[in-house]
Amino acid sequence: MKEGIRVVKAYFNNTLIAETANPVALEGNQYFPQQDVKMEFLKPSDHHTVCPWKGKAGYYDVEVGGESDKNAAWFYPDPSAEAVMIRGHIAFWKNVRVVKD
Repeated sequence: MKEGIRVVKAYFNNTLIAETANPVALEGNQYFPQQDVKMEFLKPSDHHTVCPWKGKAGYYDVEVGGESDKNAAWFYPDPSAEAVMIRGHIAFWKNVRVVKD
């Protein structure tokens, strides 16, 4: 990695599930480009929510080593024009630990 670039990592069940030097920080969350997420640990969920300004969010369950955290990852498949910077990105919460190195 280039000097001065901070890497953001996400862990669940002591396993690295995402790592990027190109996060998008928005509303206190770190959004990871999808290509920097280990998608084998994410399982599609039927859960959806709507943000008044970002649009409709979809969710994934995070599963690692037999442990599952329902709806612990979210994304905006078709974000509003104001949130276009998070298109193709995934954020985490609940028991997923996000750290900056």
